[in-house]
Amino acid sequence: MLKFVILRKSRGWRSPVGRCTRYIIHFESTNMTQQGLAQQAQAQAQRAPSKLVIASRESRLAMWQAEHVRDRLAALYPQCQISILGMTTRGDQILDRTLSKVGGKGLFVKELEVAMAEGRADLAVHSLKDVPMDLPEGFALAAVLEREDPRDAFVSNDYASLADLPAGAVVGTSSLRRQALIAARYPQLVIKPLRGNLDTRLAKLDRGEYAAIILAAAGLKRLGLPERIRGVLDPELSLPAAGQGAMAIEVASGARGDGVDLAALLRPLNHAETAQAVLAERKVSKIFGGSCQIPLAAHATVQGGRMHLRAMVATPDGTRSAFAELDGAADRPEWLGEQVSALLAQQDAAAILAACREDAAGADGGIPAHA
Repeated sequence: MLKFVILRKSRGWRSPVGRCTRYIIHFESTNMTQQGLAQQAQAQAQRAPSKLVIASRESRLAMWQAEHVRDRLAALYPQCQISILGMTTRGDQILDRTLSKVGGKGLFVKELEVAMAEGRADLAVHSLKDVPMDLPEGFALAAVLEREDPRDAFVSNDYASLADLPAGAVVGTSSLRRQALIAARYPQLVIKPLRGNLDTRLAKLDRGEYAAIILAAAGLKRLGLPERIRGVLDPELSLPAAGQGAMAIEVASGARGDGVDLAALLRPLNHAETAQAVLAERKVSKIFGGSCQIPLAAHATVQGGRMHLRAMVATPDGTRSAFAELDGAADRPEWLGEQVSALLAQQDAAAILAACREDAAGADGGIPAHA
């Protein structure tokens, strides 16, 4: 049973994007204890298959993630031979057009799903923010690993921060969300699209094509490149994308021919608090049709059985925005996502989203959401 304590509307939070109103709901639950997922690896080891194949994109970061999952599984099930099937997706191949024009974020996972459907792979490892809100029929997310740093990173060879960049300096970003946030606070800067994998983007910076670029801090840290980060952007100023910093494992749902319960085998890799947080974030994104055409952010933190969820939608130029946040029990993440979405809807969210879609339909230069 839930007890609502207070509902208030105030202007106490300063939005990083244009002007907006802060809405907060605080509630308490009579059942606040969040039980961790049971670790049953020893029992599952008796039922593990003789081999598993992990499908992965072939970028260096994607392979690091797949190797990380492989090593975790190998430690749990040493009798199982685990290999990685590297693949190039359409999202990796199409670099001369924005993803909003050629199919969106699903282009980074489709080929991996085909490999699983054809029996060439048993599971696929993704950066969760690349996974569409609605999976194709027959597929499911079996585990979400513990989150890395979810913040955005400022990367530059010559400047220490966005505030230090001179007027007219070119900033590269792959995200409409980041574009909106930067444009609102630093209208004197020039924002240009930045495509390619992490190494490609860093190379473009090093060639002088950009004065600075904004990347996900998680990718740089996972690849052992924290020294490239000149500074991380505080979530109060640059709210992360839904699922940013989290890795997910996708499997084909339904019974396997060999009787192996793959979801149960992967359960020890699931991080309960991260899984709760991303459920809330992805709920917001799903409700608002989160896609490559919409600057949308959603970020949740979990501590002591409670969750704090913040979300934002904005126009690409950062002149219009809606922001909402909700604090409550962590065991109802999708409900929290629904509530914060409702609070956004009470503001200018519908008009903002309509303007975004109109701009995307009338222009050929939107920046994709993949980061």
